[in-house]
Amino acid sequence: MHLDLSELSQLAPIFRELFKGYHVSRRDPELYAQLSNFQDQYRTLFKALGFELVCDTRGFYYFVPDQAGAAVNKTAQRLALFTFILVEHLADQGRDPIAVLDGGSLGRDELPSLLEKYRDLFIQAEVQTVEELEEKIMRRMTQLGFASEENGVYRFLPPMHRFLDVCLSVQQDRDLAASLHSVLPLPAPVLIDDDSDEKLLQTDDPLYLTDFEEESEEEAMARAIAEEQETDA
Repeated sequence: MHLDLSELSQLAPIFRELFKGYHVSRRDPELYAQLSNFQDQYRTLFKALGFELVCDTRGFYYFVPDQAGAAVNKTAQRLALFTFILVEHLADQGRDPIAVLDGGSLGRDELPSLLEKYRDLFIQAEVQTVEELEEKIMRRMTQLGFASEENGVYRFLPPMHRFLDVCLSVQQDRDLAASLHSVLPLPAPVLIDDDSDEKLLQTDDPLYLTDFEEESEEEAMARAIAEEQETDA
C-alpha cells in the first residue's frame, strides 16, 4: 500500500499517545476521527514499526507490540488486580460492577475504605497508602485512557473493557466450576516477578501495556516511515 503521509495529519500526536500506552477513544475526537478515517493507512505504517494497531469495536484504539510472548508488566498487573478488587467490592455493595466500569464513576472518597478492605491484595501491588493507590493505579488509569478524573470523581472509559472482559471470563469459569460441583479454587490474581516466565492471566488479550523504552518515539516513528518509503521505492 502506498502511503500518502499528507493524509495522516494527526500522525505525530497519535503515535505519541499510542507509543506511551495510551488508549485513544471518542473522548479524543480529533485523534479518534483520524484513526477511524485512515485506519488501514495507520495500521500499515505502524506495522512497519513492529506494532499492531488494535481497534476495539466498543470504540477505542491501542498498540500491541508485535512480539509473541511479551511479558505482562507491573502496570498491567496492578490495573488488572484493581479491576478484580473493584468488581468484588461493588458486588458486595449491591452495585452493578458492569454498570460502574462501563461508563460509571467512583468517588475519590471511596478509596480509603477500598484500600482497608483489600489491604492484603493491595500489598501485592506495592500499594499501602491512599496516596500510593492514587499515584500507582488511579493516575496510571487516567494517563493510559482507561478513566478520567474531575473534581474528585473517576469516570471509567470504554478501554476499561480490556480488564472487564478478563474479569467476566474468570467469573464464567467460576460459574462453570460451580455448575459442575467442582472444588477447584479460583485464586485472586497474584503479581509476579519481572523475571518470571509465568503469566498473570491466560487470556486471548493478555493486557500488554508494554513501556517502549529502548527507542525514543521520534526515532521509532522516523525509522518506520523510512522503512515504509524504502518498501514503496
